[in-house]
Amino acid sequence: MQNGKIMVAENQDVYVLKFMGDVRLTLCSTIDSLLKRIFGGELKSVVVDLTETDGIDSTALGLLAKIAVNAKGVLNHKPTIISTRTDITHILETMGFEHYFEICREPVELGCCMQEAPILDECAESVRQKVIDAHRILMGLNPKNKAEFEPVVFALENCPAVGVEDSVTRH
Repeated sequence: MQNGKIMVAENQDVYVLKFMGDVRLTLCSTIDSLLKRIFGGELKSVVVDLTETDGIDSTALGLLAKIAVNAKGVLNHKPTIISTRTDITHILETMGFEHYFEICREPVELGCCMQEAPILDECAESVRQKVIDAHRILMGLNPKNKAEFEPVVFALENCPAVGVEDSVTRH
């Protein structure tokens, strides 16, 4: 699997995020920073393109869920996820994302100039807190997620920050 990266474009308050490769908790600071930028000003729409996503872990899924939670009070429509890979779409459906996003299963030509988001590196404690927060958001989507991720959150809250990557469930 290709290491993950995040591409981003913005045009007239419409944001497009493209997750590429293997998107894991190592990108959580980058994604979180982009979300602060997106929801820090005017916003008309958010589109997340997962057509080139090879894999995605629960932390990245939690940050995607954060988009839906933040968009609720800002947009009068659901954000959109483009997912043409059946394995990735299955993960989204399993997590209940279809209730919070419009999921487009066909490729869409976005026609925007994408730039790679710089990979941000933060201290282990900051990353640990972002991982916990992402999993709490996932837990809030539905009872099944709560049952699945509550032990993960408990373990992360009760372990030292060192080795946080090893404590996270991978999907």
